[in-house]
Amino acid sequence: MSFGRDAAFGGADLAVDEALRGVLALGVLEASDVAHDVLPPAFDDEVAQVTARWNALAQGRPAADVPGVAEVRALFHALDVDPTKLRPSSEALLRRVLQGRGLPRVDPVVDVCNLCSLEHQLPLGLYDRAQVRGAARARLGRAGEAYQGIRKEHVNVDGRLVLADDHGPFGAPTADSLRTSVTPATTQVLAVVYCPNERADADLSMALESIAERLTRWCGARVLAVRVLR
Repeated sequence: MSFGRDAAFGGADLAVDEALRGVLALGVLEASDVAHDVLPPAFDDEVAQVTARWNALAQGRPAADVPGVAEVRALFHALDVDPTKLRPSSEALLRRVLQGRGLPRVDPVVDVCNLCSLEHQLPLGLYDRAQVRGAARARLGRAGEAYQGIRKEHVNVDGRLVLADDHGPFGAPTADSLRTSVTPATTQVLAVVYCPNERADADLSMALESIAERLTRWCGARVLAVRVLR
């Protein structure tokens, strides 16, 4: 699979603000024709395999001390965000697994992407592409900016890393908005992987390939574009 430096985004650019360059890399995947059929037992087997690998690697240590977690925490610190108060979504999944609570089951498409985020320990935002309005940009949240989260919570993004479109912020590496959330009616998705720049060369392409392969295999998706932005 070939990755470029820019991402076609519905005729507009998905851009990274200059202030984030050298700190953040984004993996971007767009897919259509996603199905929300019940996942088969083979998916559960795959979840069990990934979970077993992380439990073996952790050896009883807390998630923060597991190899692969520190780099994302360092990204948060570089952006003046305390990862102990606002946890990266990938670390939150790992904490659940190490506590024996397993992956949450939300929607087949979301579940597949959660597995990829857990496996690669990179925060992953999944969005209904039809609900993203106009051009999108990764930037820092502005004073007073916030959105309604998927669980109805008020998500304050002032000074935090966000994805924003013409209607304002809709995603972050901690929690995404209800406005662009994936539902059973979603047929087109946008997946964005938030990656520390130093992990981009080694890990980001593998994470994107995993998302593309699993969405195709488990959800019948047709992958339209896969790119890396730095």
